[in-house]
Amino acid sequence: MAPFGPDFPRAGLLLDRLRMGAVLGVVGLVTLIGIPLQWLSLKLALPTRRTIPALYHRILLKLLGVRVEVHGAPADGRPLLLLANHSSWLDIPVIGSLTPLFFVAKSEVEGWPLVGLLARFQRTVFVDRQRRSATGAVNREIARRLHEGDPVVLFAEGTSSDGNRVLPFRSALVGAVREAFAATETVVVQPLSVAYVKLQGLPMGRLHRPMAAWTGDVELAPHLLDVLRHGAIDVVVTFGEPTPLDADHDRKTVTRESEDAVRALTASALSGR
Repeated sequence: MAPFGPDFPRAGLLLDRLRMGAVLGVVGLVTLIGIPLQWLSLKLALPTRRTIPALYHRILLKLLGVRVEVHGAPADGRPLLLLANHSSWLDIPVIGSLTPLFFVAKSEVEGWPLVGLLARFQRTVFVDRQRRSATGAVNREIARRLHEGDPVVLFAEGTSSDGNRVLPFRSALVGAVREAFAATETVVVQPLSVAYVKLQGLPMGRLHRPMAAWTGDVELAPHLLDVLRHGAIDVVVTFGEPTPLDADHDRKTVTRESEDAVRALTASALSGR
């Protein structure tokens, strides 16, 4: 008698859907619990406003089957600006799970389903580049957060890539954030590489890396379901050498050096070195 009958593929598909449904249900439950707790923490300026997002993202990654391997650590100097590459909505929970920090993102992200929620949960500062009148208020908010000691993360490419390469960093974005440090002589800039390296324990390769990468022309819901369906994604996060950004350091030079460092760190992680 054959061990698997004609109904086996359908049974496997049903179990797959049940598993995905269960994971989404738990994610929804954790989110429903976390949102009011974080809202209250922000409203009352409680210390938990810094720790709840990191805990939430760790739970989310566990449920999605995403494993994070970290090399290095955030620099001790403050204020600290982390310049990272960007290839997926997963970057937010991956980076956000490591330590209390916040992101600077373009204002459009705030309205994106799930991504906007994750970003708001992480205390993201949204920048509307079309409204120059709002720049002062944004810079004051960034400065206030930095005075609390948390690093700020900037996806310096300004968009997302396919995960196989690092796009040119935009020094204008670094300059915009740098304006928030008007009262500070030196800002520590540190490269941060995020590389998706394995799927179900096997090297992804160039063809499979879009399984983790999420670009703007791909619908989010199907991509989320693909992540749930395949699971077991391994990510390597690497902190590079920090560099001071002060009156003696040109932001374009520091941005270019950070870009070169992130590109080298990402290539090394993708190649398994």
